[in-house]
Amino acid sequence: MVDPAIASLVGANILDHLADQQHFCLPYLQEFGNIESPMYSRLRHFFATIYSRMQVKPSTQPIVVSIPLCYSDDTESAKASRRQLKETIYSVLFDMNVPAVCAINQAVLALYAARRTSGIVVNIGFNVTSVVPILRGKVMHKVGVEIIGQGALKLTGYLKDQMQQRRINFESLYTVRELKENLCYVAADYEAELSKDTRASFKVSSEGVFTLSKERFQTGEILFQPQIGGMRTMGLHQAVALCMDHCLSADMTTEDGWFKTVVLAGGSACLPGLPERLEKELHRLLPPSVSQGIKVIPPPYGVDSAWFGGKLVSNLSTFSHAWCMTKKKFRQKSRRNSSFIGSW
Repeated sequence: MVDPAIASLVGANILDHLADQQHFCLPYLQEFGNIESPMYSRLRHFFATIYSRMQVKPSTQPIVVSIPLCYSDDTESAKASRRQLKETIYSVLFDMNVPAVCAINQAVLALYAARRTSGIVVNIGFNVTSVVPILRGKVMHKVGVEIIGQGALKLTGYLKDQMQQRRINFESLYTVRELKENLCYVAADYEAELSKDTRASFKVSSEGVFTLSKERFQTGEILFQPQIGGMRTMGLHQAVALCMDHCLSADMTTEDGWFKTVVLAGGSACLPGLPERLEKELHRLLPPSVSQGIKVIPPPYGVDSAWFGGKLVSNLSTFSHAWCMTKKKFRQKSRRNSSFIGSW
């Protein structure tokens, strides 16, 4: 699991190289423990390890860092913690002689990867799913970010429970996750799928062949029917429809229907059939005046969509001076106003 605070970190001038490295792997924060006091030293160790693995000097290029969302119902304490984290990220990177830093929201990066600047990004994260309205590259916090209390961990946990009920033995959750990623899908019609023979097998290295049946589509179904998995929360289609309704009511732009493009992001968003099912449910749930023109786009580059969004940004001719914070600018603003970073 990648901590959502630093879900993606890439050097602006080496993105093309990294995109070709299929086995390149970032160090996860779990290797260093949670970011607690002393935050600075832990982050310094984290970034130093990344640069060591990349075999790149920090001073050679600007860097893109993806940042977490600021939810509409955040407490002041949570906002203050994120401000502190972001300030420390800047301090650490500039102390390591990084020339410039571009801190940008991961949902925005996924949207850019789909060649869009406006729309709704549905990010299925590790613990929660966020439905994020974005207009011209800016998260519309005033419109509202919808949060569903289920993510990849719930999907994996539900599949694990189903396998245990069928007395299918496995060694770890990593095995279950691999089966989820290779065998599971989202049914276009859940009730119709129940009457079909959906058996399929997959070989997990060192553990042998596993065969799943209805678990293959029941796992993804909890995104639309959370009660099946024992959760009391709204379905994915309901959260997206609610977000669209808020966008329509806000009437913040003359761009008609800017929110009708829905871009999926996150590893679990790669489940086959999910875009088609979500689009179908939205057409069923919303009035024709709103549902007409809705298009749901699968993760443009799979689990690497945020990376490719960063690649597009870093290749812009205006990247260094229009998108990035330099060390000089950071020090000047920090002296004028210690809280200039704001909420994010």
